[in-house]
Amino acid sequence: MERHPEIDPIALAGRKAKGKRPAYFDDPAMDRILSILLAVAGEVAVIRERLDTVERLLERSGHLDRAAIETFRPDREAGYERGLLHRAYIARILRGVQQDMEALREAEPEIEAVSRDLRDS
Repeated sequence: MERHPEIDPIALAGRKAKGKRPAYFDDPAMDRILSILLAVAGEVAVIRERLDTVERLLERSGHLDRAAIETFRPDREAGYERGLLHRAYIARILRGVQQDMEALREAEPEIEAVSRDLRDS
């Protein structure tokens, strides 16, 4: 594995973004957990792409080397397949959020019903 002494991955990972950190929950610990969860989900997505690369290279040539993995560029079909896999993966991760959003929409009265109620009152 080639090393780059000028790049410190620990320092890069610890860098703070500019501006205020977004808050989604009343409890800051929940925001940290969400941040950790999404970082892990991103890492898993990268691993899945790398595994897809390894599988495609093995299927194509029957052997592997790091250079082939590092320089692999998916063709249009592989890119499309990966896009579908990413969409399904994200949908599974965020299924609870999606269900909550749908429940909110179902709980909200239709604008026509609100308008009718206001007119009739």
